[in-house]
Amino acid sequence: MTIASHLQELRRKHEHLSSMVEQEQRSPGSDAMRIADLKKQKLKLKEEITRLSQA
Repeated sequence: MTIASHLQELRRKHEHLSSMVEQEQRSPGSDAMRIADLKKQKLKLKEEITRLSQA
């Protein structure tokens, strides 16, 4: 897998997590712990994307 294709996959996963966070925040009785976990996953992906982009 090339770096470019890996970055593309990471960006796709990041976008999917963004959608999941938005959906979770809009639902009544949403779970704050789940939202926090999704945001942490999103941040880790963002950091990895940034690291690979600078390489």
